[in-house]
Amino acid sequence: MGRHEVGHIENSMKVPLNNGHGCRFEGEFSINKVPGNFHVSTHSATAQPQSPDMTHIIHKLAFGAKLQVQHVQGAFNALGGADRLQSNALASHDYILKIVPTVYEELGGKQRFSYQYTVANKEYVAYSHTGRIIPAIWFRYDLSPITVKYTERRQPFYRFITTICAIIGGTFTVAGIIDSCIFTASEAWKKIQIGKMS
Repeated sequence: MGRHEVGHIENSMKVPLNNGHGCRFEGEFSINKVPGNFHVSTHSATAQPQSPDMTHIIHKLAFGAKLQVQHVQGAFNALGGADRLQSNALASHDYILKIVPTVYEELGGKQRFSYQYTVANKEYVAYSHTGRIIPAIWFRYDLSPITVKYTERRQPFYRFITTICAIIGGTFTVAGIIDSCIFTASEAWKKIQIGKMS
């Protein structure tokens, strides 16, 4: 939100794992609707670890409210399941997110708002003139000026009638072709039988 906040005590939870050699981080916070970033690092630690390990798994990263609609397939959790446990422990990870506003309009006209996103990522070990830079996991985001809108609609009744007529017409056409083939074959068979008798 236009400032560098360290710690994020509110709405976050850090659970130590693996005898203190790792942690599970869960958090929820607000961001402005302008390009920006947030990151996970050891920058706020009173004493920096000798060999920080930034390998990770992302279980969920979502923006806005979750849309729970049956037939909407979208990238609401595009990073869900991202596994970087086999990457270089000293590497920083950069996730570039393009956030797309999404609107879902129900039959009754009620609208629900959420966000989808696409992601590109890179992994690198950064150095400066003083040596290796402390690794971090960066999430850099930008909002798309385009909105995706899903609208729920019923098929009009005339579409149903047209479909029924097409099915009935197709059935009669196929039946006519089959009848014509059978009739032609039986006439040819009769001619062959007459030719044998004479």
